[in-house]
Amino acid sequence: MTGRRPLRAALKVLSGDAAARHGADAAAQISELEAALEMARTAIEDARTANARLREAIEILPQGIVFLDSEGRYVLWNEQYSKIYHRSADLFKVGVRLADTLRVGVMRGDYPSANGREEEWIAERLQKLTSPRERHEQWLADGRCILIEERRTSDGGIIGLRVDITELKEREASFRLLFEANPVPMYVVSQTGKTILSANAAARNHYGYPGTDMIGRPVQCLHLGEDSGRLDQLYSSAPGILADHVWTHLKRDGTNIEVAIFSQAIVHERTPAVLVAAVDITERRRAEAQVAYLAHHDPLTGLANRARHLEHAEEMLTAIKESGGIGASLCVGLDNFKSVNETMGPAAGDLLLQAVSRRVAKTLRQGSKAARLGGDEFGIIMPDVAEPEEVSVVARRLIEVISAPYKIQGQQVTIGASIGIAIAPSDGAEAGHLLKNANLALSQVKLRGKGAFRYFEEEMNARAQERRSLESDLRAALETGGLDVHYQPLVSLSTGRIVAAEALVRWTHHRRGYVSPAEFIPIAEEAGLIWALGDFVLTRACRDATSWPEDVRVAVNLSPMQFRCGNVRDMVKAALTATGLAPGRLELEITESLFLDRSNHVLDALAELRKLGTRIAMDDFGTGYSSLGYLCSFPFDKIKIDRSFVEGISGNVEKQAVVRAIVGLGETLGKTITAEGIETADELACLRSIGCEQGQGFLFSKARAQDALLPFLTKRKPKRVA
Repeated sequence: MTGRRPLRAALKVLSGDAAARHGADAAAQISELEAALEMARTAIEDARTANARLREAIEILPQGIVFLDSEGRYVLWNEQYSKIYHRSADLFKVGVRLADTLRVGVMRGDYPSANGREEEWIAERLQKLTSPRERHEQWLADGRCILIEERRTSDGGIIGLRVDITELKEREASFRLLFEANPVPMYVVSQTGKTILSANAAARNHYGYPGTDMIGRPVQCLHLGEDSGRLDQLYSSAPGILADHVWTHLKRDGTNIEVAIFSQAIVHERTPAVLVAAVDITERRRAEAQVAYLAHHDPLTGLANRARHLEHAEEMLTAIKESGGIGASLCVGLDNFKSVNETMGPAAGDLLLQAVSRRVAKTLRQGSKAARLGGDEFGIIMPDVAEPEEVSVVARRLIEVISAPYKIQGQQVTIGASIGIAIAPSDGAEAGHLLKNANLALSQVKLRGKGAFRYFEEEMNARAQERRSLESDLRAALETGGLDVHYQPLVSLSTGRIVAAEALVRWTHHRRGYVSPAEFIPIAEEAGLIWALGDFVLTRACRDATSWPEDVRVAVNLSPMQFRCGNVRDMVKAALTATGLAPGRLELEITESLFLDRSNHVLDALAELRKLGTRIAMDDFGTGYSSLGYLCSFPFDKIKIDRSFVEGISGNVEKQAVVRAIVGLGETLGKTITAEGIETADELACLRSIGCEQGQGFLFSKARAQDALLPFLTKRKPKRVA
């Protein structure tokens, strides 16, 4: 109503007497105009409400949704869509072409299937976008599989649906593996056409159909005519287990066999079908032999299992007692298998174990027997060994063969192997004892760096007992305050001023004296004590740093195991809150081994730590296989050059070139570069000339206890080394 009077007054001014004469008509027109304006306002408000509801609706959907206009430009998308394509989410903006984001993603390596055929891949993808027909799948660089379905809208635009089906694909792979490798004859029959859609190797071999000859045949070819009346029941949507009926089947050569059928309704490649397992009961002794086989063999790899392995060992030991000679028991552990299993999924892990088992079986000499002992460990029994060097030759060959690259699910995978060896009968006259000692030798290999073999030595038993004792004492030290924290300064190479100090845990054992962290930290990780140990060091370091000059930071190392066993963000936040240390004064150092699984969990955890205000540093840079790639995964504040590049750098042009490249990279990316392990004046002078910003090492100071560090920090500028 507030707009009527001005409108009428304006009409009177403009129209004068005419408006007065025609006032009634004008008033009516004004009323109509006001009504039209009100309707327009209502329509606009309704449109806004509808748009808001649309956004709310798509945001609650578990699938990724995207709307494109007729030219393939982004109009609207939900958060799930951004999460699915998180590596490209920074490109998503209204009006940007999907084709352009695809091209950038291909350049970044987001789509593995585009590697080597980039332009062809982009063209194929855009063809599917502009002429959407059937849904299709898309593999991403992080190993996920996305199901894509797109439809045209009435105005020529496109609505796209994205569903993460990675878990489904893994289950499908597991099903195919279990189906194809199953020793029981199995086949799949369509419910409607009653034709054979698929058959595993056991079925094809059992019925005598080579290759794919069995596929596409009517299932009636397997049945005698007298069974035809029950086929509809057997191959229906609810077949169940028809245990009360014995079916007569026909092999391709016309042989009749009696089978018991177990069936289950499934969907096979979008077709309603029935999965059938046919157990031949005409040869019960064969079935009994199969049961005996499964009782003594690993179902995944087909190798002997642990029980059969011990029997093989007992057979070898018995033969040695009767005729003399020696034999060997080898315990083979796979290095980095866990990382592959976590990264690519259990189905890929199973495929890898099968590939390893095939290589192991082909490598062994005649008479040797292989077994899968469980998990990623294999056992080998070598009877009739003339001398231990024969075992060494086999061990070297096994490490070489197992360490060669594998092709798993279209990806190249590399693992390693460590081997422990026990010689019979000197290292064990009983199978269990022999296996235990081989396992002890394997443990020693893994402690010393993996990728090698080692023979059992009697003192290993004493070391194992000492290790268990040390674990118990470490647990007690954590509970009673028997650990301490020392600090090694980090120095500005240009000014000589102390800019930070790295926290290093120290343990003085009541009986052994000083125990190296390299010895007790792995024990803490294996015993589940690393969380308590890390929390102790972090809290103590933050508390001690509050008494330092405010411009001196404290650096604390985080173990990859801490990220796996708890919420690191909450631990760091609690330490900062309890001590009152400013987050910006805390540097958290991680090694690239943290990224071995390349999981979103790690990146998310680091991002949360960054949000707290802490600084993140990559420690031991350059010692891994793809450090540069990790710099792209997360924006580190600092890079610490590993001491292996610093030692002897003044006389090594190759090391100088590497460090110069890292320093240049740091300058380009705006990251602080720190050199570790500086011990000589020549090393310092060389690093200064290259332009390295910070340094750490015995040349400046060893690690000091808090009371010895404080006077050192007060000086703020240690004696400059020329």
